[in-house]
Amino acid sequence: MNNIDPLTGFLDRLACLRTIESFTATPTRRPEPFAVIWVDLDRFKKINESFGHPGGDQVIKDLAVRFRTRVSGRAEIARMSGDEFVFLVPGCDRSAAEQFAREMASTVEELIPLGNLTLCPTASIGIAIHDPGEDSLALLERADRAMYAAKDKGGNSIVCSGDEAVQGRQGITLAREELSIESTLHAALETGGLCLHYQPIILANGNIEAVEALMRCSVNGESVPPGKFIPVAEKTGLVVRLGEWSLLQGALQARGLQDAGYHTKVAINVSRAQLISPKFTQALHAALICSNVKPELVELELTESLFMDISDTVQNNLKNAIAAGVNLAIDDFGTGYSCLANLKDIPAKKIKLDRAFVTVLPEDRRAQAVVRAMTQLGHELGMTVVAEGCERQEEIDALLDAGVDAIQGFFYARPMPEDTLLAWLKARNTR
Repeated sequence: MNNIDPLTGFLDRLACLRTIESFTATPTRRPEPFAVIWVDLDRFKKINESFGHPGGDQVIKDLAVRFRTRVSGRAEIARMSGDEFVFLVPGCDRSAAEQFAREMASTVEELIPLGNLTLCPTASIGIAIHDPGEDSLALLERADRAMYAAKDKGGNSIVCSGDEAVQGRQGITLAREELSIESTLHAALETGGLCLHYQPIILANGNIEAVEALMRCSVNGESVPPGKFIPVAEKTGLVVRLGEWSLLQGALQARGLQDAGYHTKVAINVSRAQLISPKFTQALHAALICSNVKPELVELELTESLFMDISDTVQNNLKNAIAAGVNLAIDDFGTGYSCLANLKDIPAKKIKLDRAFVTVLPEDRRAQAVVRAMTQLGHELGMTVVAEGCERQEEIDALLDAGVDAIQGFFYARPMPEDTLLAWLKARNTR
């Protein structure tokens, strides 16, 4: 029969393409997802070299029988080349596809007797889920690339399209989704797709202690969450450019608030990549000069580990920041390798307690005791103590009872654009 592989009875490559086209041509308003799962035997060339092509054909026929039995009508099967099979699975999302792939992997791994030996085969498997409007060749190519990514991991692996490692613009190996995010970040830098949102920090007496600048990224109306673009920026080194942009925009916002009559600090996050750069001081001075803001209205938030970095570059950048007149704050204190003993050596005026201490209050009395101790020590060292991530009145009551000076979190305000921030400040002042 035409378009049938004679050795296995499966679809051949052409029939595979036509079958995919028939799946995509279904005239439904919301087409069912379907998966292409590409299975390639590991080290099959060794079998042909050791037993000749008849031995290799026998392994393929044995596997074909196993696949047909295991699949049992749930998928169309095609043989794409000597040791490569494609499974077309209708009504299959990523989770179901990964489960199906694991079944095929276990099927391959069943022992195969050949001559006087017993083979223990494995397979590299790539998965691609059809995107609406995607043609059959593009879908197959994605599954094929994912399979090769599994093979690059040493074989006996499963990779879903989008997760495979590729080279980004900076020459850094990224997952495919990360590569897309890297491209978005470059576009955002070039087209104005970045902005800062500001979250107020409220003192116990209700006054505004500062606002924290938080970066947002959006290109062509599509937003990328910070939890996704920040790690990619750190991997690729783009975080330095983003940080310099954030320094300038944050300083300009501080000047804008100053001109509007609000003596409110703007807190700007500084990454490790920025602080280890010899150009950090230059970028900070440029931001202060361009904005013409009072330096004390700019605050730099750094993790404790950065303060404790003894390298000359980092220590010089910290000294230069202090000399410039900006304030320093310890961010996310209480996580990682935070140490109370280190506080005496850190030239910061503010300590921000990580939300991990906040979310368990007031029920967790041990956490409350830790917060009270950190707050007392911070006060004795002349620091303002801020609690992050507050969302409930009960948390705030417990924190204020422990002596915390200021609160930051959704309970009072979510991060907001600069025009919304000004309106929020005006409304708060008229209460």
